[in-house]
Amino acid sequence: MFGRDVIEVATFRGHHSESNDKVSKSNAEGRLLRDNVYGEIDEDAERRDFTINALYYDISDYSIRSYGGGINDLNARTIKLIGDPDTRYREDPVRMLRAVRFATKLDMQIDAVTADPIKALAPLLADIPAARMYEEVLKLFFAGKAEANYNMMQRFGLFAPLFPQVGALIEESPKGHAAKMLQVVMRNTDIRVSEDKTVTPAFFFAAILWYPVKQRADDIAIESGLTHYDAYVAAMGDVLEKQCLTISLPRRFSTPARDIWQLQLRLERGQGTRAFKLLEHPKFRAAYDLLLLRGEVEMGNIAKIAEWWKAFVEADETDRSDIAKSIKGSNSRNRNAPQRKRRRKPAAKPAEE
Repeated sequence: MFGRDVIEVATFRGHHSESNDKVSKSNAEGRLLRDNVYGEIDEDAERRDFTINALYYDISDYSIRSYGGGINDLNARTIKLIGDPDTRYREDPVRMLRAVRFATKLDMQIDAVTADPIKALAPLLADIPAARMYEEVLKLFFAGKAEANYNMMQRFGLFAPLFPQVGALIEESPKGHAAKMLQVVMRNTDIRVSEDKTVTPAFFFAAILWYPVKQRADDIAIESGLTHYDAYVAAMGDVLEKQCLTISLPRRFSTPARDIWQLQLRLERGQGTRAFKLLEHPKFRAAYDLLLLRGEVEMGNIAKIAEWWKAFVEADETDRSDIAKSIKGSNSRNRNAPQRKRRRKPAAKPAEE
């Protein structure tokens, strides 16, 4: 503590390969599980991930010590790993994500040797604790570089290990709804950050996981015969459970995400006078924003519903009443939901003469 200022101090660390298992341990893939080896500044520098991170400020003469060519790489705007890339990525696969994040954040290029093994080693991210991956996702997508990070992650195969359900849909249909939604969400998030508006993990995850939920609900409805609504409720639980295996989404965000999904079903059939009631829902705005994004992605009937809601929300009280009354009851039904087949009554037999 220096008055009101806090300076964080980290102990220099040494080479784990020369230590015993009591202070350092790695798994079969080479990832460090425990690493409490202490050393000198030269050893610590060799253990940094990138050369631009191996810079030390010497308070004795106010100089910066550069190891591994860090200053030169900084001036050349190059992200370069210290040591063998394959080994360093296996020690900590999150370094692959850090390479992407530093490149987009600092407007730098990833060195060819540093980039070369990333695609082959990307599946190692699946072994990283889900809680740690949640923190990495916040850094990747909530700092104004979501679209750039997403595009680079796709190029290196780093996105699917984090979001396997979305990745599977994109692989199946590279230009489908899920792929389009990702681009729209990333762009929308960057715009909100640039305008200093709030961005929440609840909406972010609800948006990018919407199409996995939709597909799972369709499968459940076919397999079990559940109603449209019940199939969606079951699908929400399944999708969140699988997603939390790779990224641990806190309940304070997963619960609102469920609300946003459930409101999609109500918004699709809630045109007319019922719209006033929906406006009062605490998560209406988030659900409405997702509906607008779906309108951009899907077009067709969803786009028309989104346009109606946009006109309704932006109108004043008097116009809202007129807009609500102009919708006939038949139009408020959910056209996307499977309709119950009505049984025809058998024709009446003629009376015997």
